[in-house]
Amino acid sequence: MPLALYRKYRPRTFDDLVGQAAVSTTLKRQAALGRLSHAYLFTGSRGTGKTSAAKILAKAANCLDSREGDPCCECEICIGIEAESLLDVTEIDAASNSGVDNIRELREQSFFTPAVAKYRVYIVDECHMLSQGAFNALLKIMEEPPPHVLFILATTELHKVPATILSRCQRFDFQRLSSTVIAGRLIYVAGHEGIALEDDAALLIAKLADGGMRDALSLLDLVATSGEKVTSALVRERVGLASREHLFLLGRAVAGGDFGEVLEVLAALCEKAFDYQRISEQLVVFYRDLMVAKAIKDPGELIACLPEELEQYKELAGKQSMARIMGWLGTTQEILIKMSRGFSRRAELEAGLLRMTSPDFAVENTELPKRAPAASKRAEPVAQHVPAPSTIEPPTPPIEKIPMEPFERWAEVLDELGRKNKALYGTLVDSSAYVSGELLLVDAGEDSMFAGMVRTDSYAKESLRAAAEAVTGNRYKLGPYNPERYEAKPAAQSKLDDILKQAGEMGVDVKVEG
Repeated sequence: MPLALYRKYRPRTFDDLVGQAAVSTTLKRQAALGRLSHAYLFTGSRGTGKTSAAKILAKAANCLDSREGDPCCECEICIGIEAESLLDVTEIDAASNSGVDNIRELREQSFFTPAVAKYRVYIVDECHMLSQGAFNALLKIMEEPPPHVLFILATTELHKVPATILSRCQRFDFQRLSSTVIAGRLIYVAGHEGIALEDDAALLIAKLADGGMRDALSLLDLVATSGEKVTSALVRERVGLASREHLFLLGRAVAGGDFGEVLEVLAALCEKAFDYQRISEQLVVFYRDLMVAKAIKDPGELIACLPEELEQYKELAGKQSMARIMGWLGTTQEILIKMSRGFSRRAELEAGLLRMTSPDFAVENTELPKRAPAASKRAEPVAQHVPAPSTIEPPTPPIEKIPMEPFERWAEVLDELGRKNKALYGTLVDSSAYVSGELLLVDAGEDSMFAGMVRTDSYAKESLRAAAEAVTGNRYKLGPYNPERYEAKPAAQSKLDDILKQAGEMGVDVKVEG
């Protein structure tokens, strides 16, 4: 039986690990210097190379002819590990061996010296599935391990691993692979397998894989069995995806309020036996991409699509407000939730799209909260008695605004942010910032996503705070700039105030005449 592509092209050395340069470089260096830790923890989403890296590390630690930290893959130790016939290297699936008895057996075996290799290696895959008792049993042996034992834990759910285990491991985070990196690997594999694969088809498969190389290779295996040239149309047909053209037709019909056109496009997709839930999932991704195209000036790195499709995203997004796009995105997500509970998936999809095509859709999602207080005021009865002029309370004095100074090093902070969080950097390219003591406020415009991100996205908030701290050495409290509460001094006035302050500190009497 022929091997599946993801097994046939599994990385064999650190240099073969695609998209994990930081991990592979560090592990290769440790193996070359002979400074391996007794325990490692590999974490990341599925298909990013965690188990492959664990096997490579097991080979590198025991290889008889190591080449600058990389295993030779030719000696009997390397061949035995690859064939899973070497008893000194044990791979345990924690999903099916999660009990305390399994770990106790492992602990008893670990005290015996290796039969052939230098290290006795235990690879525990999906270690977060271990029971609490199993973790406790594992903790004891990891606290005081024999010198010949090497533990490599792998998990997709790091938050389920106890802190006591984490503190005893060297942790390596495996990044989700970008669509371009996956597409490049697919083209490489297709060339060696004699598969005719178009570039846009490779990019589409990469996007469907959602950051996982194993999923991408499995999809390539699926679409290549027909023997035809692998095009994007063939990929969409095999996996049941609506074409991007149909998605843009739906998007334009929704934006134009043409529900009849929406029904016609859905009917065309129905004739081709497309699943309504899959269409809804694609619409969620479509409106997410539309949101990104609206939010930043250069969305090419964050949207995996062809150049001509990117222009269509920009054109459609440019004609809509961010509030309307966010409303569409929220409704498509609601459609998916209702599909799981409803009787008819088609009815849920059509009803949701009908709401989205309504001309009052933007009003329903953005303006009703503002109108509610006005409506309640109209409902109140009109007072019959008019108080005497002497009893009328004086008007409330205006709230004094808090003065803020322009943040002169904002450009440097943005440069630093661009290296940490490109998505947030894109939303703040044309922004300005003001500072007062430990408070840093960002003015990104009324139509920006920054205000929402800084309240709900802790990663965005921390990356901006870290960028400001790296530039200035100060740790600021962050928030959006509100001109109704704060008053920004002109840059010239701010500089003049600084000069006057410095002169006062030096004992110089300076008088400013207007």
